[in-house]
Amino acid sequence: MSNVVKRFLNDPELLLNSVGEGIYGFDLSGNAVFVNPAAERMTGWTEDDLLGKKIHQYHHHSHADGSPYPADECQIYCTMFDGKHRHITDEVFWRKDGSCFAVEYTSTPVYKDGALIGAVAIFRDVSQQHDTERALRDALAQVQCLSEQLKDENSYLLSELNADWQDSGLVGHSHIFQTMLEQIKLVSATDSTVLILGENGTGKELVARNLHRLSNRQAMPFVKVNCAAFTPSLLESELFGHEKGAFTGANEKRKGRFELADKGTLFLDEIGELPLEAQSKLLRVLQEREFERVGGSQTLHVDLRVIAATNRDLWAMVETGAFRMDLYYRLNVFPIKVPALRERKEDIPVLCANLISQLNKRLGKQLKGVSKDTIKKLQAYDWPGNIRELQNILEREAILSTHRLLNLSQPLSGDNHGRKKGSYLLLDVERAHIEMVLQVSHWRVAGENGAAMKLGMPESTLRSKMKKLGIVRS
Repeated sequence: MSNVVKRFLNDPELLLNSVGEGIYGFDLSGNAVFVNPAAERMTGWTEDDLLGKKIHQYHHHSHADGSPYPADECQIYCTMFDGKHRHITDEVFWRKDGSCFAVEYTSTPVYKDGALIGAVAIFRDVSQQHDTERALRDALAQVQCLSEQLKDENSYLLSELNADWQDSGLVGHSHIFQTMLEQIKLVSATDSTVLILGENGTGKELVARNLHRLSNRQAMPFVKVNCAAFTPSLLESELFGHEKGAFTGANEKRKGRFELADKGTLFLDEIGELPLEAQSKLLRVLQEREFERVGGSQTLHVDLRVIAATNRDLWAMVETGAFRMDLYYRLNVFPIKVPALRERKEDIPVLCANLISQLNKRLGKQLKGVSKDTIKKLQAYDWPGNIRELQNILEREAILSTHRLLNLSQPLSGDNHGRKKGSYLLLDVERAHIEMVLQVSHWRVAGENGAAMKLGMPESTLRSKMKKLGIVRS
């Protein structure tokens, strides 16, 4: 049985899917049948030390406090008995020199012809991440203390608190938002990979741009890639570039986004939409910082900082096989959660002030602000489209208003701003807003008074959105 398991676990594809992580393979007796080089480097225990032996006695014999860890309680061994997948985040593995390190690991059953024949443990060293988290908790505790001291201060002091961020677009004085700003400040000074999480319309790209703005790479390029905007066949060329004649239509050599972002920051937006084939190639570049252009043989090296963003649950995608586990670990070094607008409604007044300032510049208006009654209505709404929806509503009112103080011309519930009744889909909100601006522009798309200029987007982008959303003039 042991040799059968070893042949199965020695499958090249299985190993390829776990590059960069430590891997242990076990038979049903708990004996080691496979140890990969990454596991040897992390633990000091070599293949010769462990093969054919009860591996728990070497790397998992004690808890972090030194208390015994019985083998029958080991989560890896449990998988071999009940065939259940496990994900563990709060244990340690012991090195050969007697020291230990924090690990995050998964224990996965292995079946052959329908029969359970062993288990695979895939692990990584998360010591540095734990140190960073502890430092972050200490810093956030200090922020909490300062926030309590400022709680009774007036709105002038609250605006002072945001002074450093006024030009960034990231404004707000709520505790949840200030916590996010502190995370940005802490990690911006490093080159660590950041994964930005949040719903559509919360401002994930703003967070990415400010991470770059506050970093040591601020004078170098910030390059964005929307992973959902390209077909799998085009995405590789967009990321890595191509040589002349590499494929039909490649009439000249072109640099990819990785090359353009050298010495700067690469922002991978909507990373959850990346096809599996592209995920594999992206992982290699993130690990080695080298790649070849499509159709080329020269290996190119890059020095860049990677920031990714998604509105999807990547771990759930990992569990269903839609997202690579090793790429998830590579990206999820320092996650930042961008709060939804409904979680920070106390920030709506300062958000409105900031957005109106931008609208005044873009639309040539001289608006003073939003009425108190309108602020109350805005704070009573749940904002399924988040800040993007707030921006759209304020822009609509700014276009329609003949006064310097904005008031809502339409309700914010039911059939508000033309979307389907009861629909909270962002596409419905976007469709309604574009239709409204087109009506105000007398359905003129291009030109000085056209809808494209009012919406702040190129004419081609607007026409593309109209086609995608099914917008046609009645």
